[in-house]
Amino acid sequence: MSAAAALHLFAAFGLEIEYMVVDRASLDVRPVVDRLFRDFTGRQVSDVDNGAIAWSNELTAHVVELKTNGPTADLEHAARDFHRNVEIIDGLLGRHGAMLLPGGAHPWMDPGREMVLWPHDAHEIYDLYNTIFDCRGHGWANLQSAHLNLPFVGDAEFSRLHTAIRLLLPLMPALTASSPILDGEPTGWLDSRLDVYLHNQDRLPVLTGRLIPEPVTSEAEYEERIFAPIMAAIRPFDTAGIMDRYFLNARGAIARFDRGAIEIRILDTQECPLADCSIARLLIESLRALAAGEWSDPGDQGTVDTEWLRQLFLAVIRQGGEAVVENRQYLRLLGINERRMPVSAVWTRLFDRCAGAIDGDSRAALALILGQGCLASRILRALDGDSRRERLQEVYRRLARSLTTNTVFVP
Repeated sequence: MSAAAALHLFAAFGLEIEYMVVDRASLDVRPVVDRLFRDFTGRQVSDVDNGAIAWSNELTAHVVELKTNGPTADLEHAARDFHRNVEIIDGLLGRHGAMLLPGGAHPWMDPGREMVLWPHDAHEIYDLYNTIFDCRGHGWANLQSAHLNLPFVGDAEFSRLHTAIRLLLPLMPALTASSPILDGEPTGWLDSRLDVYLHNQDRLPVLTGRLIPEPVTSEAEYEERIFAPIMAAIRPFDTAGIMDRYFLNARGAIARFDRGAIEIRILDTQECPLADCSIARLLIESLRALAAGEWSDPGDQGTVDTEWLRQLFLAVIRQGGEAVVENRQYLRLLGINERRMPVSAVWTRLFDRCAGAIDGDSRAALALILGQGCLASRILRALDGDSRRERLQEVYRRLARSLTTNTVFVP
């Protein structure tokens, strides 16, 4: 999202969705995104402009990112645009015996053996990351996410938006967790991607902080409390000065003052663009109400302890909607007058309030997700306790069909 656009709160949105490229026969990862881009453009590039949707590379050569090509106010239409591009890409990948696979993590990838860094434009940044952190683990080489970008203008709008996102962030994985399997086995976490992501920057923990952002309310305070420590920590490793503060900030939601937006980064990729865009709609409408003070005073929203929010987040990435909020003050900030409530029930309550502002297709998708659980829960039910490679291939082929047909996965 461009800073020049000067978009005010909730005027438009940006959405980015990452997909794995895998072999059509075995579903093993295939590092051929550079060939995909070359086939489409006729030359080697790292970014593709395809009208409403742009394509770009990520850290590894088996992940492609699709994103709205600039802000949009119409995520219902964006879901269809994403799907059309999925169809185009799958057709091109077919030449190489490959295809796209959705979900937050590949279920049996061996990142130590199979990870291939992007070797083209901007590879110097990826090489430095690999030198510092060793990117051969799941937290770097095997994670696919959706990023939701929300605009703001000035400190007052930033403060309201950042405060609302920070408050709601721990609950989001109950909707989006889609990575219950790593190394061919259930991990015990519905959002294994986030579990390993938490440890990516253990060598320089200031880059991630507590994952839940600090309660900052202005660009100057963000610079002092977040950016300055990050740049000080990276300086001994980045002697050439090639790293950017925005690229280094690994919190669950990051401020992009250069773009006038906050980027939410903790959403696992879903089974199809309809699901990703539908969840984004619910998040947007919930955050809109919070930022407007419809459910509680924005000043009160900023008083919730960061460590308490982190502990709730950890419970949710493990248990999803079955995690229980046992904090009456927190629930009241969401407009819920209860002493305790499962996270799934919290989201149902918020959806009931917001449904009138959401299109019919998205409402139907959200009703299924809320009724049957996040994608990780549905994957585990489809596996039914059987994690043999053949069973995993069967279930993940069904996920691939959900992607190509743009339909929500039902176990």
